[in-house]
Formats: sequence, structure tokens, C-alpha cells
Amino acid sequence: MALTPITVERFFKDHGTALEMRLLSNGENLKRTIREPTVNRPGLALSGFTQYFAYKRVQVFGNAEVYYLRSLTHEQRESRYAYLFAYKIPCVVFSRGLKPDKEFLNAAQNAGVPVFQSPLVTMNFINNATLELESMFAPRGTEIGSMVDILGVGVIIKGESGIGKSEAVLALIERGYSLVSDDVTRVSLVGGHQVIGTSGELTRNHMEIRGIGIINVAAMFGVKSIRREKTLDLIITLKQWDEVSDVDRLGMEQEFVTVLGMGIPHITIPVRPGRDLARLIEVAAYQTKLKISGYNAAQELNERLIAQMNPVQPPGT
Repeated sequence: MALTPITVERFFKDHGTALEMRLLSNGENLKRTIREPTVNRPGLALSGFTQYFAYKRVQVFGNAEVYYLRSLTHEQRESRYAYLFAYKIPCVVFSRGLKPDKEFLNAAQNAGVPVFQSPLVTMNFINNATLELESMFAPRGTEIGSMVDILGVGVIIKGESGIGKSEAVLALIERGYSLVSDDVTRVSLVGGHQVIGTSGELTRNHMEIRGIGIINVAAMFGVKSIRREKTLDLIITLKQWDEVSDVDRLGMEQEFVTVLGMGIPHITIPVRPGRDLARLIEVAAYQTKLKISGYNAAQELNERLIAQMNPVQPPGT
């Protein structure tokens, strides 16, 4: 899956405050692109070894790089700067509050490379910036359905309009579980294997209840009733009873649906008057949690039945 480049401007706008970044050069070249979701320390490149120089990443200068440059003569520094900026690096960040010399700023200006400064310790900046970049580069999508955190299990509830999704979600919130999103869930793939669900900023913490209108879940049920994001572990689709022709009564077969290239367990729950949908969804989440931990009740029962039908014969018979 190809990565979509992120501009330095967007990185600085979205995470500059958290990373305590301050722009030292002018802001004319912030449209440069970051092409890899991590950072690089260019020590080897400054010393002249550039065979594996990760120039597509944010470049971070810490104590080692700065004090190495200070050990060089004026002419050597200018030569190393010219060598460094011959590559199309996106930007440079000086950590620990370190300051670049005038020659560096001039070389960066001529090459059109933005220069930032941060008071964070180098490793702290690298760790935090890498996390933010991974989040920005993560593949994203949208799932139509409401998401709830049920005892640590992230569940997206789908179904046609009017089938009772909102009522079921509301009942789950009343039981102490947390709302992640209502109606539309934004999903992203983190680390190449984990699908994370969240809500849009504008509608976060809110729900639409037919006949009542928009409610603020946090204001009504408290802050514990909401969650900003959650790993997606299960998708449940609510369908009218007469539309479900074949139901797995034992739960031996696990169905999956693909979300951002990952297989997510899927359960279809038939709906008809009198069924407690919230309770059924709750039990489905519990069952999923048990399966994640390695226990499958249907498989255990099946093995017991097979063992009973095929008793072990005593030796010598």
C-alpha cells in the first residue's frame, strides 16, 4: 500500500504545539513533503557516508550532530551543509533547544528547507514525532455504523435506518459502556495490523435519537460514557428477522469482513419485536473477548460431543 506524502506545513500545524516546535526560517517552503512516517538523525550523512541516507524523512539534529559540526572548520562545515542540502530533505529540527549557526541557516534557506527548533530531549522528540507521523500516514476509511467500547471490545453496529441501532447503543451506554462514534465511524490502519475507530471532530460525543434529536452523551451520562478512539474487534450487523435466511445456531463458523485490508470478525443478529438487542450485542462482545483470549465455547462443546460419540476403547479390547 503506497504512502501518501504529508506536507511539512500540515505536520507543523497539527503537531507543532505538542512537539514544541518553533520555526527558525521563513515559512515560504512549508509545502515540502515528508514521504516516510519516521525521523532520521543525519550523523553519517554529515560525515560523508550517504549510501543509505534516509533523506525522505524529517531530519533531527541532537547533541551529537551539533557538536560534531562545531568541531569542523568553517570551510568544512560549509562543504557538509552543501552536501546535506543537495538532497531533497523535507525539513530539519534542532532538539534540546540547540541553535544552528548562520551558515546552516543560509544553506537551508538557499535549498528551500524549513528549519525548526524544539526544547525536547532528542529521543523524546524522535519518539513523539514518529508516533504522530505514523498516525498521519495511516491508511484511512469510513464505516457506516456506530461504535461502542464494550468491556474493552471495540464494536461497530451496522444496520438499515430505523432498525434500532441508536436505541441499542443508548442502552449500552446506560449500562456503563462507552460511545466512540455515532452513525459514521472513521477508521485508520495503525502499525499495518490494527484498525482504530474514532469519530469526526464535529460530531464527537453526540448522538442522534429519532424522535428526540441530538443529545450530548458526555453531558448526559458523564465523561466515562465516551471514548476518543478504540481498536476495532467486531462488527455486528442488525437485520430484519425475515431477511436472515440462514443463521449459524452453534457459532462454529466465524465470518469476517475486510476493513482496510484486515479481516474483522462479523456477526449478523436477526431483529424482531421483543428481542433485547443491547443484551445480545453485549453477549456477542463478551464472546469475542473470550475467543481473543483463546476460548471458544462452541468448539469446546463440539469436541466433547465427538469424544462422547467415540469413547476411548480400553487396552486389549
